[in-house]
Amino acid sequence: MAQKAMPGTFPEGVRPTYTYKVVLLGRTSVGKSSLAYQYVKNDFKEVLPTVGCSFFTQTLNLEVATIKFEIWDTAGQEKYHSVCHLYYRGAHAALLVYDITNKETLNGAKLWLRDLEKEFLPDEIVIALVGNKTDLEAEREVATEEGEEFARTKGILFMETSAKSNYQVNDIFMAIAQELLQREQKKASALSRHEMSTVDLEERGVRTRCC
Repeated sequence: MAQKAMPGTFPEGVRPTYTYKVVLLGRTSVGKSSLAYQYVKNDFKEVLPTVGCSFFTQTLNLEVATIKFEIWDTAGQEKYHSVCHLYYRGAHAALLVYDITNKETLNGAKLWLRDLEKEFLPDEIVIALVGNKTDLEAEREVATEEGEEFARTKGILFMETSAKSNYQVNDIFMAIAQELLQREQKKASALSRHEMSTVDLEERGVRTRCC
């Protein structure tokens, strides 16, 4: 689980560290493994379809916190769909990846979103819709606006990427990190207000008993 401490609650110069589980979901051959490999290794690699699940780690040293991503790259073949919920259980974020040159893969991403909506409450997980393979613009079947509109109606993040040309690969993971940190801050603020309210009630109770 992510640590609950938040920037601003630590002594100056001390940054909190958060560990987040991130899952990549989508149909086979949309480039999930290539995205993960590009992000972690800063290199493009044509990879064979994932069998079961692959695992990567990446650390972000940000100004306000250190983020440790545990990235789970799930298999996209239909035969693995029924077991993938075992991999995304306990996830803090999910990237729903589709191939902009194959409209059917967007439908696949939408199905994954339905699964996540059954498993998680909206404030339990950060979800991003990712249209990959922008380097194949001439073969595009899914307009950018279509992905944007669907993401907007669902209240999730959206970005187009290219694992091959490293276009916005770091950006989408950074967007995930920033959203997760914002949620940590909101939780910390709510907890702080609750604690202040509890202390206030206790003090009132003491005064009542004394008088």
